[in-house]
Amino acid sequence: MDNDKRSAQPTAAWTRAQDRLWLLARELLVVALPDGTIETVNPMWTELLGYEAHEIIGTTFLAYTHPDDLDATVDAFAGIFEQPLHVPFEYRFRHKDGSYRWIAWTGNCSEGRVYAAGRDLAPERLREKVVSDPEEVSRLAFNSVGGIGAWRADLVQGRYVADAAIAKLYGLDPVRAAAGVPTAEFLGNVHPDDRPALQAEIARSLVSGRDMALEYRLRHPDGTVRWVLSRWRTHLDAEGKPVRRTGVGVETTAQRNMEEQLRQAQKMEAVGQLTGGLAHDFNNLLAGITGALGLMQIRMRQGRIDDLERYMTVAQGASRRAAALTHRLLAFSRRQTLDPKPTDVNGLIAGMEELIRRTIGPHIALEVVGAVGLWPSLIDPGQLENALLNLCINARDAMPDGGRITIETANKWLDYAASSTHDIPEGQYLSVCVTDTGTGMTPEVVARAFEPFFTTKPLGEGTGLGLSMIHGFARQSGGHVRIYSEVGDGTTVCLYLPRYYGDVESEDVAQRAAEVARAGQGETVLIVDDEPSVRMLVTEVLADLGYAAIEATDSAAGLKILQSEARIDLLITDVGLPGGMNGRQMADAALVRRPGLQVLFITGYAENSLIGNGRLQPGMQILTKPFAVETLAMRIRDLMTIQRVNGSL
Repeated sequence: MDNDKRSAQPTAAWTRAQDRLWLLARELLVVALPDGTIETVNPMWTELLGYEAHEIIGTTFLAYTHPDDLDATVDAFAGIFEQPLHVPFEYRFRHKDGSYRWIAWTGNCSEGRVYAAGRDLAPERLREKVVSDPEEVSRLAFNSVGGIGAWRADLVQGRYVADAAIAKLYGLDPVRAAAGVPTAEFLGNVHPDDRPALQAEIARSLVSGRDMALEYRLRHPDGTVRWVLSRWRTHLDAEGKPVRRTGVGVETTAQRNMEEQLRQAQKMEAVGQLTGGLAHDFNNLLAGITGALGLMQIRMRQGRIDDLERYMTVAQGASRRAAALTHRLLAFSRRQTLDPKPTDVNGLIAGMEELIRRTIGPHIALEVVGAVGLWPSLIDPGQLENALLNLCINARDAMPDGGRITIETANKWLDYAASSTHDIPEGQYLSVCVTDTGTGMTPEVVARAFEPFFTTKPLGEGTGLGLSMIHGFARQSGGHVRIYSEVGDGTTVCLYLPRYYGDVESEDVAQRAAEVARAGQGETVLIVDDEPSVRMLVTEVLADLGYAAIEATDSAAGLKILQSEARIDLLITDVGLPGGMNGRQMADAALVRRPGLQVLFITGYAENSLIGNGRLQPGMQILTKPFAVETLAMRIRDLMTIQRVNGSL
């Protein structure tokens, strides 16, 4: 199907994605007739401007325009029929309460309708003030500027004085906050996971005397978790000693929630880019697996066993490639944000190389240049995979006639001047750059590339979410992203990620598997899984290791055995089980009666789907399907060793 037909007849999945974006978007979305009559609006009109849909549909834009902006608005509206309005047009729009709000509009005209999106400029301008001039905003905030709070700290006495907005945001009593509270109380509700970074940032600001900024979470007394962007300035006395600190803060929870919603919508778009070739790829892999198994069966019937090793190698290789692909897709589709972990970025890119090659197609060459001795980074691996895949998709789309994509990593030291340019603290970083030989971008497009919903693709071929999500991921990871591009000379997008000062754990599975200990006398393992082939596989491995095995097909049968007097040294269970409870619930119930029981979860889902918002207890491990027999044996060895040690105490 050619591009014209694809644009004119969007898929049902794309239509559903558009519907979700319409409901979830944090911008004003509107469809209007050529004369400016409003045909339909999204729910943000009620939240941002106070109008219910029925109150504004049928009226015109100009009825709500500030009189001083009327002529410019008419000109901008007329121009949209000549070419899309990519550069935001800003003008004042009347709220239902009679006040005016500055809104930045973009849009285009298609099939006799005007499609426009409007962004409220007030939060951006407040955030710009927080970052650019905390002293000025501090003065304004203590005079009740809405949306921003301010505080002052006496470093000698260790007390913080905060206005009502900060007291409300931080969960403090406003009367006590106005009189001054101790440092421990002021920072007491900072999220434990974010407190070390905040304390380190405060310490650096005291030593350097420079302005510092950080975005972190607060655990409010009402049970909610709130994000705050805070900036502070340290004041020195005549001898250069810090004596006072002033700061400002603005809540960014809504923006964080919007970024998460956009991230999910962006994932939907990227998955749509992938699905075209997945069926073909999986059929190829399955053909290799089933064909090899069929030939093995025939050769065994014929008594010809010389070629069995070769057929097994083919089947195992295809299985590993299929498993790698499904694991990447599962990681890519996870809804929850993963915890950052020390990551070997070169290894991550190498693991994605085959998936990227499938995605960009055979007409585009891919080159990976990994720096020797690349530093590790403390990042969310799933989000970095997401970012790389989307950068390569963008690069592919910029080269319709073919070309080359280069992924390159390097270690970088950013001094004060360079870090100021990149708007990140000075220090050591690693860069991940994706370069294409495509059409390139104009300076105007580069300036807007990270804006949500901005896209140069035709209607129906892109949401404009990819780069905005990559930018959000880099900033949340303590890094930055930059675009270098010239029209006709291609584009380079570089992510700068902070160096992790530590080692990335790795282990040689084959070497450890060779050390698997044999079972002790009478040691018994309970296997709970509704898939017979999995139970058979696990039972065979246990038999080879000398363990007795008991099987159950659902959680009810498994729990009945666990609550009996039977000896059970290890529980191996699937997560998704029939029988009224899942594997985690069954294991938790069993631990009430058997507190020292070791548990191995085997699951075909992403690992985080097992634990949700909770955490695994000591003595629990996860193994993701499909798995190598050697890996299963190694995990059994580890858990049984722990069981023996606990039993001897």
